[in-house]
Amino acid sequence: MATTALDDGTALDVNHKRIILASSLGTVFEWYDFYLYGSLAVIIGKQFFSGLNEASQLVFALLAFAAGFAVRPFGALVFGRVGDMVGRKYTFLITIVIMGLSTFLVGVLPSYGSIGVAAPVILIALRMLQGLALGGEYGGAATYVAEHAPKGKRGLYTSFIQITATFGLFLSLLVILGCKWLLGDKFDDWGWRIPFLLSSLLLAVSVYIRLQLAESPLFKQMKAEGKHSKAPLTESFLRWGNARLVLLALFGATAGQAVVWYCGQFYAMYFLGSTLKIDATTTQLLIAAALLIGTPFFVVFGWLSDKIGRKPVVLAGCLLAALTYFPIFKALTHYGNPAIEAASVAAPIQVQADPAGCSVQIDLIGKKVFTSSCDVAKSYLAKRGVPYENVTAAPGTVAVVTVGGKPFSSFEGGTLAKAEFAAQNKAFGESLGKALADAGYPVKADPAQSNKTMLVLLLTLLVLYVTMVYGPIAAWLVEMFPTKIRYTSMSLPYHIGNGWFGGFLPSVSFGIVAATGNFYAGLWYPVVIALMTFVIGLLFVRETKDVDLSA
Repeated sequence: MATTALDDGTALDVNHKRIILASSLGTVFEWYDFYLYGSLAVIIGKQFFSGLNEASQLVFALLAFAAGFAVRPFGALVFGRVGDMVGRKYTFLITIVIMGLSTFLVGVLPSYGSIGVAAPVILIALRMLQGLALGGEYGGAATYVAEHAPKGKRGLYTSFIQITATFGLFLSLLVILGCKWLLGDKFDDWGWRIPFLLSSLLLAVSVYIRLQLAESPLFKQMKAEGKHSKAPLTESFLRWGNARLVLLALFGATAGQAVVWYCGQFYAMYFLGSTLKIDATTTQLLIAAALLIGTPFFVVFGWLSDKIGRKPVVLAGCLLAALTYFPIFKALTHYGNPAIEAASVAAPIQVQADPAGCSVQIDLIGKKVFTSSCDVAKSYLAKRGVPYENVTAAPGTVAVVTVGGKPFSSFEGGTLAKAEFAAQNKAFGESLGKALADAGYPVKADPAQSNKTMLVLLLTLLVLYVTMVYGPIAAWLVEMFPTKIRYTSMSLPYHIGNGWFGGFLPSVSFGIVAATGNFYAGLWYPVVIALMTFVIGLLFVRETKDVDLSA
């Protein structure tokens, strides 16, 4: 049989290559769609939530995106149960069809201007449908590959599933940049639909390849012997022995893996663009370069986990990330936008305000106007993307912004007429904006001052942490659970970890930044979760690399 040699002398035969490719295509879909939707959130907000104001359009677009993450654990329960009762192959054939059709339909969905409120309702429904399918996809792919892998090579084989996540990111990046280049201004009008429509090609290839596959040999043997589970949900979650393993898999493995993954790629991308004000194309190219350099290490750490164990590799990634995130992100600021770093040192900003007058500025219905003096001040600073320190002022006092010690009084707008509020808000913004400019706070990062080489190196380091925690995770999860309930048991902790702990990381972290005014305060979320996983995993989760999967 034809083989492909690997560096250490192992080989993948043609059959195994086809199994890995077919199983990995769902991960390509997942990240292709993730990056498309995340990158195009502003455009999607305008297309499907145009009845709201501009700020709320983006909020609702991100909420629709988050809906897919919210339902992923429920998909894990539904399709995990089917996979353990009916089979791995047919279950993840169904999930990839649902995923592909949902992505395609976003591309043909009429806008708010055409069908009104039905547009956002259908969009959210499609996101939830896709989230359900995703909940069943990964567990099936990981289980299928691991149950075909030779003994001692499960970490290596399943690491190829992880590497295709990066391929999905690259693919979406190329499609977006290519469409923008070809269509120019038309991209925002209708060209954004093309990347979603092109997903049909991925779907056709995926379905064709998966139809050629046979069922997992371990599952076939188990079912032939009548040993498959008749109630996988009950056995997985209502019997303490296995339920305990599910909890340990979540808190001692996938929660930390998820936040390191999302922080190292997506939060870093948003930090460069939204916080440091580096232009979108440069940000995407910097991330792409880091991914290109770091991607082979998914396989390296998967292979290493076959030698020294899953636990030391994953937990080392969590610990290194937690210990170095703050200095790495501060270095990103230093090399990405040194002007804002210098200005924040030379002319620090404070907001002195009564906390009772400060709101969490999210307008879910698009009608609220934030008029307190604290909200007026923080709203302007947030739009400019500058760091500030909160200082508690006496109750009832008007908020004051100080820039390098120079005070600028805000104003209370609650009793003002609309026109008068607009005039005062404009005057306040102009005076504060001039002070920020005089103090050296840039509106955008100066490309000439950005050290792109250092940025790529720092981003690559973040990607290396991702490869450490993500490369071995599939093998580790598969090996934790018995064959008859493996699909169900491993899917739930993976999708709670990645769908909730990881998927909501950008929103939670940026919410912390917005509340505190501190560029780096949002990093406490991934740091605390990663440290939690390190401690629980170290003390309570067993090593599994040599377990017998047929047990």
